[in-house]
Parts: sequence; C-alpha cells; structure tokens
Amino acid sequence: MAPVIEVDGVTKKFLIGKERFDSLKDRVIHVGRTHPDEFWALRGVDLEIAEGETFGLLGHNGSGKSTLLKCIAGIMPPTSGKIVTRGRISALLELGAGMHPDLTGRENVELNGLLLGLSRKEIARRFDEIVDFAGEQVQEAIDRQVKFYSSGMYVRLGFAVAVSVDPEILLVDEVLAVGDEFFAKKCMAKIKQFQREGRTIVFVTHGPEAVREICNRAMVLDHGYQVTTDEPGPAIRTYRDHLYSSGRADEAIHLNELGEGIDQAADPVSIARANAGRRVVEITGVRVLHPHQAERANLLPGEPCTIEVDYEAREPHDVMIGIGLFNERGEHLYGTNTRMIGSDLVGVLGPGTVRFVMSSIPLLDGNYFLQVGLTEPDGQVIDWIDSQPGFSVGQVDKALGQIAIPTAVEHVPGPRTAATPRSA
Repeated sequence: MAPVIEVDGVTKKFLIGKERFDSLKDRVIHVGRTHPDEFWALRGVDLEIAEGETFGLLGHNGSGKSTLLKCIAGIMPPTSGKIVTRGRISALLELGAGMHPDLTGRENVELNGLLLGLSRKEIARRFDEIVDFAGEQVQEAIDRQVKFYSSGMYVRLGFAVAVSVDPEILLVDEVLAVGDEFFAKKCMAKIKQFQREGRTIVFVTHGPEAVREICNRAMVLDHGYQVTTDEPGPAIRTYRDHLYSSGRADEAIHLNELGEGIDQAADPVSIARANAGRRVVEITGVRVLHPHQAERANLLPGEPCTIEVDYEAREPHDVMIGIGLFNERGEHLYGTNTRMIGSDLVGVLGPGTVRFVMSSIPLLDGNYFLQVGLTEPDGQVIDWIDSQPGFSVGQVDKALGQIAIPTAVEHVPGPRTAATPRSA
C-alpha cells in the first residue's frame, strides 16, 4: 500500500531583505540594488508516512518543523522536491489561522467548514457539536467577533472545526500548548479516537512525552536538516543529545533556577562565590559513573550509578558533602549528604573523594542534573556547584511518567474468587 504522505527531497528557501526603506522614494531609488539574504528553512527532507500512523516532528524553534507541516498541508509550496498526499487533510497550524478577526465565531465556523469541504447542510448539522467541543467560554461568545477572543478561545474553536470534518489526515502544530490543561486532555482524547479509527496524524510538539505516548515514529529537525527518523524513544534521545551537543542546553532542559530547591535566605550560590579564593576546602571535581558507560552514554531504568565528588582541604577541617538530583523542569527528586548517610568527614586534609554509590536509578527517560554542596557541619556553605550535568536515562519500553516501577501483567480469566476481593 502506498504511503498517504510522501516527502521527497523537499527544500524551502525564504528571501529576507537586509534593509527597510520607509518612503516610496527610497524604495524606487534602491530598486534592484539590494540583495536579500537566503534563509533555508528545509534542506532535502525525505519522509514517508503510512496510513493510520501517528508521526511527531521534534525540533528547536526555527528547526523547520512548522514549515514542513505547512508544505504538507499545501499552504506553501516547496522550493524544490515533491510532496504527495492521499486523503482529505485538515490542519490546525497556527494561532488564528483561517479565522477572520472581524467575523463572529459562528461565521468563522461556517467559513472554515466551507473551506475544509463541508456543505452548508453538513456545517449546520455539526454546528452544535463543534461549539460544544470548543467549550463553555466559546459557546458564550459564539456571536462575538473573534478579534475579542483570548488565545485559548482561538485554539479551542480552531481545533473543534479542524476535527469536525472527519479528516483522513490531521495536521496539528504546537498551538495546543496555548489551551488549558482540561482542553489539552480533551484534544488528546480526540487524537486517540482518531488513532483507533485508523486516521493519519502528524503533529509538531516541544513535548517529548506526547511523542512517546501516542506516536509510532518521529523526526528530529535542526536548522532545516533531517537529523533522524526513528521510533519515539531513540528519536527523543537524539533530540535531547543534539540540543546539548549544539550548545542549546537551555532549550533541552527548560530549567528553572535549580536554587529554588534551597533555602533562599541562605543564598548558597552567592555565599560560595563570595568565598571563592579563600576557601579552606573546595570541590575540585564531580563525576558520574555507571557500569556500561564504555558502551553507551545513558543509563537504563534500574541500573546502578556512582557520583564521585573530589575535594581539596588546605588545612584539617570537618566538612559535610551533599548532592541534590533534579529533573529537566528543575524539580527536586532526591537529596542526601554524608551526615545523613552516617559518614562524618572529620579533619579531612589534602585531596580526597567521596563516592555516593546508588544501587539502582528508578527513573524513566530524561536528563537529570546535580547540585553538589560542601558545607560546615552546621550547614554554612563553603563551596557549591549548581546545574551540574548529571546523567541521562534512556528507556526502551513503553512507560510514562518519571519513575521506573518494574511491572508484570497477569491475566486470570473467569469470575472473581474470594481470594481476590473487589477493592472498595
């Protein structure tokens, strides 16, 4: 069976003017003298998507994923290459796309329904269902001009219309992030319904968890180049690793200040910086070790890990060394120190190493970060390392969330017995 979407060697070039001229006179004088820059949004992308497949597009801002979606939708032609689609396409590509601001919500539903191929009778028949899906706020404002709608109302109405036309191919950009959590769950339920019905879905997202949850495959794009096309787990890992290797760690982790997990009155980072150059003891190195690092950079859920902290003491001193573990959102997952574990560091002198040996890391896919602190026994900060890259966990199984819980499934056919009472 032929794929329902074929993208063959597609490139897309935009011309960007270097200078702006405010007057007609300046524009006439400089006509033909300016040489606009070329911006390549896509560079030789190849892709085939099968019928019934859910396909994700991952990439940083400016990677070309939204441009590719618009080319597939037929909104803009590629500069070179070929795109073939088979089936009725419905697309929700950007906030307010297809909405006329001076028309009411009701008029926009009718207009967009006609543009998507519905007859006036079909629109009338589905109107109540569309508005109901869009939610109470939109229902109340359906006869107001949409220029007075909030961004969330735009998205609700646009998505409700897009899914109402029974598309064979649904294209969705990351505008769903604008909606509230309840509406996002409603949209995800609709997408899963489309999956069960065998429809083809392509969507752009910044959320790897959504890709892992519903996609069969995903493509990673970077500055218009196709980095990889793979199953969700390997594609997400490539996406994160690629962001780090190209110096965009801020996009990869979306961290809050990791100091939020610490008592801000103490301001440990500021104290540590103020003490720089006159510390009695200081941290000289941090390493994360695991048994398979020669074969792969990441751990698998449940594997052991050791965090080594090197120090240098210029004179005998009692100290305490602690670690904190954070996820990509800056949430504090775990923390301990040498005193809690029962290993007091008394009168340390010269170089030394403290090892935190963890028999199992019960975490799912993601990048995890460390804070390492060296303090007086009373907790006063001597040295501090913030936002230290820790380790990555890759997973091969289908599981969602943050922690890894080994789970087996047992099927016992037949009626319940007294030994397996129904829970209250």
